Amino acid sequence: MRQRRADTGARRGHDLGALHHDPIRARIAAEAARLISETGLRDYALAKRKAAARLGVNDESALPKNVEIDAALREYQRLFHADDQPQRLRMLRETAIEAMRFFSAFEPRLVGAVLDGTADEHSAVCLHLFSDDPDAPARHLDEHGIDYETETRRLRFDREDETDFPVLQFVADDAAIDVTIFAYDGLRQAPLDRIDGRPMQRAAAASVQRLLNEETAR
Repeated sequence: MRQRRADTGARRGHDLGALHHDPIRARIAAEAARLISETGLRDYALAKRKAAARLGVNDESALPKNVEIDAALREYQRLFHADDQPQRLRMLRETAIEAMRFFSAFEPRLVGAVLDGTADEHSAVCLHLFSDDPDAPARHLDEHGIDYETETRRLRFDREDETDFPVLQFVADDAAIDVTIFAYDGLRQAPLDRIDGRPMQRAAAASVQRLLNEETAR
């Protein structure tokens, strides 16, 4: 690997009736979407708190749900980034395919904004890798002379179960690559999505390639 849309909006099944009928929630969601798109802030909870503060709203009950912010982000991108966002998304999906080939021994799955179609210039290619040797992906990078940083990420599988997982981060093809490492049996159950609380959607390389093919055919 050179170093350097399953569009899930429909899958989420957004119930946006409250947003459409509550102008304050709609304004907060729109401002949160602007902050996410223009500053790269991907913490939806923080984005809506900042948006509410900017708008002078102190009522916690007025804060929109994450799915409402997600819908507002898609609308913001449609209105203000219709030219550049789809191009960046395609580039990130192409990079994801390359990264997944590089990590093919670890059953890679694409997750996050590059898969759901909301990725932009601030987004990383987020992969889940699976290995009963948690150090194996790092050794793979070492063997190819690729510099990386490490951290841990806490993910939730239900209301009671939170677990820390090792993370590797590096740059390839001018894109940030973010890799979370699971034991091999982690293929059976995905952690919960931060937006809708359901198990994360994951896609193998063949599915991501189909997305790219569908975009080319349009």
